[in-house]
Amino acid sequence: MATATSAPAPAGGPADPERRRRTWRRLPVVRQLRQSVGLQRGMLVAGLVLTGILVLAAVFAPLLAPYGYGQLRDAQGPFGAQLHPSGKHWLGTTVGGYDVFSRVVYGTRTALLVIVIAVLLSIVAGVLLGLVSGYFGGWLDRVLVVIADAIYAFPSLLLAIVMAIVISGGQSSLVGGILAAAIAVTVVFIPQYFRVVRAETVRIKAEAFVESARVIGASNWRIMTRHVLRNATRTLPLILTLNASEAILTLAGLGFLGVGIQPTAAAEWGFDLNRSVVDVTNGIWWTSVFPGVAIVLTVLGLTLVGESLNDLADPRLRSRRRAADEPPPPGAVEPGGVLIADAVEGVVA
Repeated sequence: MATATSAPAPAGGPADPERRRRTWRRLPVVRQLRQSVGLQRGMLVAGLVLTGILVLAAVFAPLLAPYGYGQLRDAQGPFGAQLHPSGKHWLGTTVGGYDVFSRVVYGTRTALLVIVIAVLLSIVAGVLLGLVSGYFGGWLDRVLVVIADAIYAFPSLLLAIVMAIVISGGQSSLVGGILAAAIAVTVVFIPQYFRVVRAETVRIKAEAFVESARVIGASNWRIMTRHVLRNATRTLPLILTLNASEAILTLAGLGFLGVGIQPTAAAEWGFDLNRSVVDVTNGIWWTSVFPGVAIVLTVLGLTLVGESLNDLADPRLRSRRRAADEPPPPGAVEPGGVLIADAVEGVVA
């Protein structure tokens, strides 16, 4: 007796758009954006917009900036120092004769490179050390915890200054300056990732599924990478966005104190602020306002994204916002034991 079987849907059939739609909705930022409501969604969208502007400005800096970050003259001659904003120089020029708008735009590229390198190095080192320390414990765990606490006890900016001077010697080229600033920021951030991953690893290694993996003969490396690591790093994206904003402030602090990147090597907002301190007392505001605004907006965008993701990671906060913004479903019980009217039958119990 023949049985009817349903033929599989063709590759280009109607199932493909639905599958692609589900895949799109599972993307990290898209999923959080769909979960957010009200003010939380507004904060997340604002943070994403500001962060997106930073990334676009960094990628298309040569197209957006009318001059180079170290350019002092054009075909008509030198730019001139401390010129007012005009049609030729939209945001004026600095005391050194650089175009402020070009320096601000190219500064996004320096900031983005430092963020990416510092965060990647911090995650790799912090996660690896935290995973090994929390899983194996013993004397290795005690030594790593003491070292992490000792590093964490130092003021972060002071530690970054010392590391930047040791690495670059105070004279920073483009690659050397970015690496020096990124490594200096990395040293500051490693204890944060180490503490989070270690605490999660200590908790997860006592779970039943880890014990089951040991019983069936799984190696320590397999347990750490396949079972513990995946569950111990769930909160890292939240820390990543918050640390990215701290990296911007640390980089600006290094540049303001004169141990950052030289102006002929790359554009850096903190260095421009350092050179504009004297201008403020003389009524020349444009050399300091625009680099300062760039730092504030960048830090604000990254902080809004990090705080929004942090709140959305807590189901209690997310459900509370949904309960406040959405009407209660039919049949829900109000305080006092009264049932909400059924929207279909119109019956109140």
